[in-house]
Amino acid sequence: MEHQERIWSVDPATLRDVVVDREAMEARLGDCTDDLERVWVLSLLGRGDEAVSEAQQLLAASIDPFRPLLVLAYAYQRLYRWQDAAQVQERALRAARTKFREAQVRHQIGRRLFDEGLYLAAAAEFEWAADLFKAAGRPRAALTSYRAKERALKVHRQSRLPD
Repeated sequence: MEHQERIWSVDPATLRDVVVDREAMEARLGDCTDDLERVWVLSLLGRGDEAVSEAQQLLAASIDPFRPLLVLAYAYQRLYRWQDAAQVQERALRAARTKFREAQVRHQIGRRLFDEGLYLAAAAEFEWAADLFKAAGRPRAALTSYRAKERALKVHRQSRLPD
């Protein structure tokens, strides 16, 4: 994880993944042995159409659709194809089957809603994700979702028009 943080990070203001070291991220793409990671890296590098195509192929060939659905939704989200991302996220929720997996989807939904400017709805999803992560015994992930919830609420308050 420490190495990853040097080549990408989550922007605390926008809650979006950003590439910090493009050259290292390109190298990571070349070294990918995990097809799911490859889709994620393609998305981060702005090669969204390629990411969507590869994610759809992974989904078609998968026995367990959960992770391919997550990376496909992520690829759509990076392309601002929010309706497509939402539909895929709903499918991922149905395929989740565990609290931890549901929490992963809820957090991703929160990030999409934040991108869409629906800050209160995003905060609700982040809170739901935090509760699920906590129940699944993942306190660090719960804290990440809780912080995202706080950010969504702060942006919501700042974006409101004065009375």
